[in-house]
Amino acid sequence: MTIAIVSHLADDHAAAVMRVLAAAGRRALLIDTSRFPSGFRLALELGPGLRSLCLTGDQRAIDLDELGVIWWRRPQPYRLDEQMDSSFQAFAYSECHEALNGMWHSLRATWVNPPAADEVAHHKPLQLAVAREVGLTIPPTLITNDPAAARRFLSQREGSRVIYKTFMAHEDHWRETRLVTDRERELLDSLRLAPVIFQDFVPAEADLRISVFGQVMHAVEIVTPPGSYAYDYRIGMDQVSMRAVDVPDAVGAAILRLMKRLGLVYGAVDMRRTAEGDHIFLEVNPSGEFLFVEAASGLPLAQAMADLLISLDKPGNDEKAES
Repeated sequence: MTIAIVSHLADDHAAAVMRVLAAAGRRALLIDTSRFPSGFRLALELGPGLRSLCLTGDQRAIDLDELGVIWWRRPQPYRLDEQMDSSFQAFAYSECHEALNGMWHSLRATWVNPPAADEVAHHKPLQLAVAREVGLTIPPTLITNDPAAARRFLSQREGSRVIYKTFMAHEDHWRETRLVTDRERELLDSLRLAPVIFQDFVPAEADLRISVFGQVMHAVEIVTPPGSYAYDYRIGMDQVSMRAVDVPDAVGAAILRLMKRLGLVYGAVDMRRTAEGDHIFLEVNPSGEFLFVEAASGLPLAQAMADLLISLDKPGNDEKAES
């Protein structure tokens, strides 16, 4: 069987895992959805006929039934013909989406993660609600586009620090987690334009990044030096230190319950550990990065992902149905 990774050529994570798979003698294929519809052809015949995905770049036809495991890593937007009349683009994009998404869901492959579950699990309000239900501690949170609600939330916390952050990280509109200051309080009326996540700031001795591969967890603590930006370790990645740590059994069991409830096979969990030893859940990224953790800590995370994909690539594996 072939292990497929849905991503793009510039994805260093896909490349690293494919190298590990190749070293293990496993067939791996990269499928770049940005090449659809002009870059590769889809021929899906239902019934007794052939089901095949044809890549025009190398003229290679792939029998979809040969895809045993698929890592839904970084699917890209479809790239339409630049000569197409703009009035037809929305229609053409919708047709591409319906055809390709219908094809994905028709496969008998095992997914990491199932595309539908992956999409739903990205939503932070859902993550926080489920995390609380499975026994994880979350910070008091307000998600709102109501200026009055935000003012009430902040007024109840006079003298305490409150942070705010976005729902999704976009390459063109990336925002770090920030502290609410007097300047932000003056701008609360702009919440009418788009909602924001407000949370109590959690003072901590370390951030935790927990990479979950099926039932296997690899955790690191991330410590920022005194005087550095305290609200988002990503701002000073060249200053932080990382080392592998163990997650308490109760926290690990709750994380696995969270993953199961969200339908995820892989996820990168962010938490904070307080000086009192409490573990506070912040979020889980179903397609979270792990190579920066591997480089800083030495943990073999690309190997862990490859091991997960190989372990799921077994005849008769019915994990998709269970998901």
